[in-house]
Amino acid sequence: MSKARPAALAGLALACLTALSAPARADEGMWMPSQLPQLAGALREAGYAGDPAQLADLTAAPLNAVVRAGGGTGAFVSADGLVLTNHHVAFGVIQYNSTPERNLIDNGYVAATRAEELPANPDFRVLVTVGFDRVTDQVLAGTRGRKGRAYQEAVEAATKRIVSECEQEPGIRCSVAAMYAGSDFYRIRQLELRDLRLVYAPPRAIGNYGDEIDNFMWPRHTGDFTILRAYVGKDGKPAAYSPDNVPYNPPSHLQVSATGPKVGDFAMLAGYPGVTYRHRTAAEFARQVEWTLPARVELFDALIAVIEQAGREDARARTLYASQLQGLKNNRKRAAGELEGLRRSDAVRQRTADEQAMLAATPAAERREIDALAEVLERDNAMRERDLLLGVATSQSQLLRSALVLERLRIESGKPDAARAPGYQARDLALIEGQLRQVQRRFHPEVEKALLRELLGRYQQLPDAQRVAEFDAAFGRTPEALAQALDALYAGTGLGDEQARLDAFAAAREGKALPADPLLALAARLVPAQIRLENVRKTSEGEQLRLRPAYMRALAAWRKAQGRALYPDANGTLRVSYGKLAPLQPRDAVSYAPVTTVAGIVEKHTGQVPFDAPQPLLDAIAAGDFGHTADPELGTQTVDFLTNLDTTGGNSGSPVLNARGELIGLNFDSNWEAVSASWWFDPRYKRAVHVDMRYMRWLMEKVYPAPHVLREMGL
Repeated sequence: MSKARPAALAGLALACLTALSAPARADEGMWMPSQLPQLAGALREAGYAGDPAQLADLTAAPLNAVVRAGGGTGAFVSADGLVLTNHHVAFGVIQYNSTPERNLIDNGYVAATRAEELPANPDFRVLVTVGFDRVTDQVLAGTRGRKGRAYQEAVEAATKRIVSECEQEPGIRCSVAAMYAGSDFYRIRQLELRDLRLVYAPPRAIGNYGDEIDNFMWPRHTGDFTILRAYVGKDGKPAAYSPDNVPYNPPSHLQVSATGPKVGDFAMLAGYPGVTYRHRTAAEFARQVEWTLPARVELFDALIAVIEQAGREDARARTLYASQLQGLKNNRKRAAGELEGLRRSDAVRQRTADEQAMLAATPAAERREIDALAEVLERDNAMRERDLLLGVATSQSQLLRSALVLERLRIESGKPDAARAPGYQARDLALIEGQLRQVQRRFHPEVEKALLRELLGRYQQLPDAQRVAEFDAAFGRTPEALAQALDALYAGTGLGDEQARLDAFAAAREGKALPADPLLALAARLVPAQIRLENVRKTSEGEQLRLRPAYMRALAAWRKAQGRALYPDANGTLRVSYGKLAPLQPRDAVSYAPVTTVAGIVEKHTGQVPFDAPQPLLDAIAAGDFGHTADPELGTQTVDFLTNLDTTGGNSGSPVLNARGELIGLNFDSNWEAVSASWWFDPRYKRAVHVDMRYMRWLMEKVYPAPHVLREMGL
């Protein structure tokens, strides 16, 4: 079987390519740029006026202007490094520079000069893709005859080698991405920009108008945009923040359109969608609906309540946890919407029916590997509660996470760099240091303890089969023991001080003993347990990586027989989707227009958060001075618009282009009915929500003026 694997993978690639000649719906598909020339006919039929072949080159305009920004997407919009992204993507930057006395979150910010541009948090990055090459043969060469952990280790070793060879040039960040569930691999080269600065942010009541009430809802009236600037050293190379740095000059930048879209107009989006799961098994679909999503909603509700209670009692805590709270609320609502959407689309039944038909057409030899995959997935399911709680306990803490990272770095630093775990190699040190430097601006001891009491208290209630001895010894088996342990740890630790963390970092990166500290001592006991659990997880991941290509080959063959195109699930790499401006009919007798106007802002305004539109905005709307940014047909100022573009998390901040490649919108959300699209695409409901660039221009001209920024953008 292993000797036939390369041929089988080549067959899968050919099947996927051949399927592209079949009709493809313009609204569905997160296409790799290299696939777009095969879609030339469909693109032109949809209205694209450019050359589809040019879209295959990530290093040429317009795609080389699209960047990974923080946890989302952005785009260069000037020759001097202005980056346009969402307010919520850059919210951590805004929060990092805010205090109760200087509240940029509520008041917004306009840098009058470049000297007044504010540095982003040290771990915020903008990545510019400069290379994308297929490396499948190199990655899989060492996997022949291997299974489980050995298979995973072979892929990991090859990946590290490819990345190491790729990162010889300073400022270049490389990665290897798996396509089609481990059937195909690509090396991505990216320029890592580390000095980002805040240029323009609207007030919260514009950038986040409606907050969680309007999140994932339509109609929307949100100006979800922020402008940053990328800086580099005087030599033109990426560098950490320095007053001596100069603006980065990108290879190209997007031009904002002078006009807006109309219903039926072509629209195209480029961005870095996070992860989709459309090619997962029917059993995984069922688990998502029956357990994973309900569990996430319930857990996030509890954590949100903890932070909100702390914020009501302490204004400083409210500011420190503003970004984390917004992230939790977004994830909670997303999980709830995904659950409702999968049920509405009857996705589990449909996926099961598709899978049964696919398997019926699949040779017995291929089915044996698919059956083996099902067994691996079922074993993983046994520890789902433990894995969720311990994972969230790490991700939602600051000091505990810092201690665990420092101890793991100390352990890994004693190994040759190539043998270290991903995330702890020499290439990762700058990012780890940046994360450690910003902790005190997002940490309050009482809030962190409360969050951990909630999470670890739930862990204490798990059955013995899911327990971890080291965590039991550290935190006890009762709520009282847990509270006492946390009080002692946080009363005695010095890691809340930035210099203490940096001193520990200096020791850890050299593999030396860490300073005496109760949290670091705790980490020394917990990290070995984490490594043990990680080894179990990697064994499962290796088997999935080995077996899933059989599932993908069967899926590709079945879809080809139906004349349906196959695109790889999203995985954080640059993708393009295309479609049109489109209305929405979410249910019987309900129809939504695809464009909103400033009239809706006034209609929603109550004067209370989250519908507390700023007075300058209300005054400008009342004055009706919209000028050249008004929609000529509506006769008023537009705010947001809908398309049927295929998007998911990570597409936040993605530029939306018209048929000529001009910037007409900024993606920031999906409608409630479409949140489940990360698993199941339902063309009846899938819409993407975008800020109309005419609204951004009007705000920057008439409401919170920044004429110098508009001039720089060619406006």
